[in-house]
Order: sequence, then structure tokens, then C-alpha cells
Amino acid sequence: MTVAAIFLNRGPLEIKRDEYLNRLITRKHYGFIKVITGIRRSGKSYLLNTLYYHHLQESGVREDHIIKFAFDAADDLIRIGENPLILDNEKEDRKVDPAKFINWLMPQITDNEMYYILLDEVQKLGAFEAVLNGFLRKSNMDVYVTGSNSRFLSKDIVTEFAGRGDEVHILPLSFSEFYAFKGGDKSEAYDDYAVYGGLPAVALMATEEQKSTYLISQMQNLYLKDMINRNHLAESAMIGEVLDVIASGISSLTNPKKIADTFASVKQEKISDFTVDKYIGHMEDAFMLTRVKRFNIKGRKYIGTPYKIYFEDIGLRNARLYFRQIEGTHIMENILYNELRYRGYQVDVGVVESRERNADGKEIRNPREIDFVATLGSKKYYIQSAYAIPDEAKYEQETIPFDKTADSFKKIIVVEKSMKPRRDEKGYVMMGVREFLLDKDSLDA
Repeated sequence: MTVAAIFLNRGPLEIKRDEYLNRLITRKHYGFIKVITGIRRSGKSYLLNTLYYHHLQESGVREDHIIKFAFDAADDLIRIGENPLILDNEKEDRKVDPAKFINWLMPQITDNEMYYILLDEVQKLGAFEAVLNGFLRKSNMDVYVTGSNSRFLSKDIVTEFAGRGDEVHILPLSFSEFYAFKGGDKSEAYDDYAVYGGLPAVALMATEEQKSTYLISQMQNLYLKDMINRNHLAESAMIGEVLDVIASGISSLTNPKKIADTFASVKQEKISDFTVDKYIGHMEDAFMLTRVKRFNIKGRKYIGTPYKIYFEDIGLRNARLYFRQIEGTHIMENILYNELRYRGYQVDVGVVESRERNADGKEIRNPREIDFVATLGSKKYYIQSAYAIPDEAKYEQETIPFDKTADSFKKIIVVEKSMKPRRDEKGYVMMGVREFLLDKDSLDA
């Protein structure tokens, strides 16, 4: 059991994850395999085995019709006759025997009423795709699974489950979840969140020393080591150093070649573009970070490179740099990106091209950037993360891309200063970051 789970199970310290709980509830009895993915320590197990489990109990589901199993828990493995010591050996690379698991599970299905199957870290089960596909054929089994690695789960939702897998991706705590738990002064809470992020275990810690030590240790001894072992990579400081370069450049346009060039100039070591791209892919698979493509708004097409990279948790990013590079501008942009994803939006970096004349009178194509294009169904919003607007020139710089879109979608500027939403003569809305993050309806302010 994780540190977060130990503390979270004490009632008074419960951290609410209502947004994700509701997403599971709306998928109940839907016939699909519900797959909860997310970075390790983000609260997947707590969501499934505590919050959703309690929901089932409160809904009147009998205890013997809720079956829980964790493929990384020694007591559960022993229950089905597996040796957890062997399975925990990284060099063995063994999976849980599916026959042993099925032989334990199926005798518990004794009638035609609905059974709720809650499975933790299912990627550790051998042939898990075939096992879950078998469950899909049972009309009285509602199945929920968690997993920490997209390479084993997200792609299999599409391929192995033949369109019958439904992913719920859970992020570390949003600022609104964090503040609902911590309370106090909003500015102080935001400052804490911007440095130490939203991993649930960190939110429960009292001192800066605890938080920084925990995050540095987890980044080195859990996330990086897990990525190396999972992908059978040679132990190498180079992987961590590539991550350092990425962490230093969040919210800036980049690509593998630029990262390789920076690596060579800063570290005086050579690394190929191909290797950098491979490492980024592994980091994405582990949900440590996300690449965000640029989208040509007028041309309605994606632009391959360069792209931006954001961290799943800003505290882990800061820990990787030993808290030496805390730039409010870039950190706020990363937090806003994660907030939009938390609200369920598809997020791209927007590019608006317009024809303009330069100082010599020659007509040129001038691409301008909008930090985020957030899309959900028919809804679309343009958002600039501006941090500060000290004068009219800065305001014009941030809003010119809005002008060039020539469409009527909502346009928002977010600044660090506390500010209630206010609208200018063009209809553009400006508001403070805390107001944006704490109001679930802020996009429609």
C-alpha cells in the first residue's frame, strides 16, 4: 500500500476525486472494460478500491459481488498460489499466471446478478488482453482495471478490445482538488502547488523538506528506474540527462534534434535524434510527460515539429531539476495545460498564419502562436498563458493571434495576478490563474 493510500484511508484526510469518480459512475454497466490509466502514485488505486468501492457499497451492492484483486500486492498473489518474490524480481520479467487467476476468480461468480471486478495494475497479468476479452462475453461482469503504462494499456484498448475498452485517464491532483483539501490562503496554496505539484502523497506532507525529499527520491528511484526496467534499457545517466534538458525547456517549442543539440552543447556528449525520440516515447508511455502538437487553425491541420512538452506533474519536473529552476511563467503554462486535460479537453498549440508586410514592404507569412486550443465536441476555446500584462504593448502581443483567427470562439488570457474575469471591447476575457483554476465554469466566464 502506498503512502498516499495509508493516509487517505483515514476518513478526515480523504481527498475527494469527484470528477474521476463521476466518470466511472457514468460508465457503470456500460459493457466496456473500464481502464483507469495514469502516472504511478497519481491515485488510481485509491479511486478504484476506495472511492468507487464505497460508491458500490452505498448503492446497495452486496460485498460478495465486489471482487478486488491487485496484481502488485503480495497477499493477493499468495492467495492464487503465485510467489510474489519471483514476480517482483526485475530480471525475471515474469507475469502473473492467467490460469491461476481465473481459477481463483470464476468460482466466486455463483449467480446471474451483476459482479463488479476491480483489478489493480493489470499489465502485470500474463495475457491480460485475452483474459479481459473473456470477461467482455459475460453479461453479469462489470470490469474495471488500473494500469500505469500506456504501452500496455492505451494501445490495447483500441486493438485487443476491438473498440470495447473505455479509458479514464487520471492526473495528479488539479489545483481545485488540492485547494479543496488544503484550504487556507489561495495564493499560498498556489505557490505550494506550483513548486511541489499535485501527487496525493505530497499534498498530505507537512514540510517542504518532506515534499522535496520525497519527490526527488520518487523521480530517481521509481519513475526513471521503472522506465528503464520496463523498456529493458541499459542503466545510463544519459536518460536522466535528456530528461533534465526536457525539464529545463517546458512550454518551449522543441524537437529531438534541438534536444540533442542542447545535450551536446551543455553536456558535451553526443546523442542521436533517434535515441532522444525513443526516450521521449518511453517517458510518454510511463505518463511522465506529454508531447503537444501545433495545430494550424486556418489550415485545419497538424504541424509535425516542433512541438511542446509538458509534465504530468509539475512537482516531479521541479524535483528533477532539484528545485533550482522555478520559473513562474513556464510553470503556470504547464499547470494550465494539465487543468484543461483534467476538464476533459483535447489540447493543442495553436498557430495562426497571416500575410503581412515587413519593414521593406515585402509580403511575408507570419505565424503567430496561441498557447492552447482546447476542444471538447463542438466547444472550442483559445487560451493565452500570459503570466503578466504590464502594459498595452504586451497586451497587444498576446491578443494579435486572437485577432488573426477571424472566428467567434471564446478567447481567454490568463495572468498570474489575482483578477476576476473582465471582458474588453473585443470580447476577449482576462482573469487570474487562481480564479481560472478554482472555477470549474471559468471557460464560460
